[in-house]
Amino acid sequence: MKNDEIEIIQINISGDDKPGMTTSLADILARYDAFILDIGQANIHQSLTLGILFRTRKDKSGFIMKDLLFKASELGVQIRFTPIAIDDYNAWVSRQGKNRYIVTLLGRTITAKHIAEATNIVYRHGLNIDAIQRLSGRMPLIDDGSSTKSSIELSIRGMLTDEQRHALKAELMTMSESGVDISFQKDDMYRRSRRLICFDMDSTLIGTEVIDELAERAGVGEEVRAITASAMRGEIDFTESFTRRVALLKGLDESVMEDIANNLPYNEGLEQLMTVLKRVGYKTAILSGGFTYFGKALQRRFGFDYIYANELEIENGRLTGRYVGEIVDGRRKAELLRLLCQFENINLEQSVAVGDGANDLPMLNLAGLGIAYHAKPKVKATAKQSISTTGLDGILYFLGLKDSKINPTK
Repeated sequence: MKNDEIEIIQINISGDDKPGMTTSLADILARYDAFILDIGQANIHQSLTLGILFRTRKDKSGFIMKDLLFKASELGVQIRFTPIAIDDYNAWVSRQGKNRYIVTLLGRTITAKHIAEATNIVYRHGLNIDAIQRLSGRMPLIDDGSSTKSSIELSIRGMLTDEQRHALKAELMTMSESGVDISFQKDDMYRRSRRLICFDMDSTLIGTEVIDELAERAGVGEEVRAITASAMRGEIDFTESFTRRVALLKGLDESVMEDIANNLPYNEGLEQLMTVLKRVGYKTAILSGGFTYFGKALQRRFGFDYIYANELEIENGRLTGRYVGEIVDGRRKAELLRLLCQFENINLEQSVAVGDGANDLPMLNLAGLGIAYHAKPKVKATAKQSISTTGLDGILYFLGLKDSKINPTK
């Protein structure tokens, strides 16, 4: 078919959503052998917006538009026809080769101000928004005090140099100051095929540093907390701090560990997160600078696939103040992440790492998606992504999962 015989038409339909609407319109196009070049549909509060871009012969276009107009009238919806020049269509096609990125907004609530700020940043960097979708469930009109979450995903397209991409991401990250978390990811095959997620334990999966709990029972809480805080801020070497803290636990009765393990404070969203991750086939691991004893307690409760942490030496039912084996520090966490990817036969880009402390940065920077969770300022500033506004189940939105798939009732 020659160009002078072709007509490209875009139709936009809007109105109340009705079963079978898309089918009835597509049937008309099929009847005239029209070729659909693009199609998209969105539903907002029982209202439908449908767009179809199609190619047809000029001698058939009038009949197609007449039948579509009658059908739209019959269905009680509005329809608009827009002719598209062939040169404009070809220019649009040429832009499809540009890189695609995903921007995810996450918070307890997302306001119009948040959306305006994010989209303005995207616009100023010369990118185009292809699609916007809500990942979270429908928001109640009145906040009843429950732990609500809201998440919106923008699919954007455009060409960026590495320098421009870093600048765009840095600008988006500043929005965390206004009460919303932002994830900026390249939309490639790795993002859509994550397979492994590795977690720090203390202050990430659980709302405490277990070594501090042990220290309290041993009567050395203040000394150990000071060393812990300094290590998490990255002020002293983790290995040195770990050795000093463990030494202070010498003589503590082994039974104390069981009592603490039975009363671990799980962080918000942990159960929901693990339920969904297992349902969709993720492998999960704890890579912790804490202790294996407590990691195994979490494994029994939530079904983690792998546990790597530190082993306390026990003699005659009491802690000796020493540890057994190699310390799981930041370097070791990154090494274990790499080994797990090899064992699972996946690319590093298919891995996710979540942590809050300075010793988590090596694995956060190595993973395809590194998330600083309610992290210290230095960690949050360095990590690829961060979550500070919601619980652990907010991670599911950064993975691109929707509430409608996770919880079909929402």
